[in-house]
Amino acid sequence: MKISTKGRYALRMALDLAEYQKDGYISLKEIAERQGISKKYLEQIVPLLSKSGLLRTNRGNRGGYMLAKPADVLTVGEILRATEGNLAPVSCLEYPENTCPRAQECAVLPIWEGLHKVMTDYLDHITIKDILEQNHEHITGGDYCI
Repeated sequence: MKISTKGRYALRMALDLAEYQKDGYISLKEIAERQGISKKYLEQIVPLLSKSGLLRTNRGNRGGYMLAKPADVLTVGEILRATEGNLAPVSCLEYPENTCPRAQECAVLPIWEGLHKVMTDYLDHITIKDILEQNHEHITGGDYCI
């Protein structure tokens, strides 16, 4: 599985919002400038995060964006599922019930199920706060490499 630019940039956006949360709502222009991401690209990510309930928006003069969940609760897995869709390594695991006609006789299905479990467990246990704390002394200027 390969995480797209959209998923990586959404993580950077979430990290930026968490880092500067004390400033209240933050404009896309500010995030774009700090992260070196085009504002247009961030505009494509916002609806995905908003629809998933991960982002709050405020219009107007003091408008902008803020995380809808605390950084110590919001996980990498949630952000990637919002931007990438299901994180299943094979199509037969994309839905809760495996409807593949070969599922009962598939010798490699347990491998894919195990990989899916390891990936989701890992990504669902890393919070935005964890990343900020782990990398805080290494990061200068709010530029995150993901």
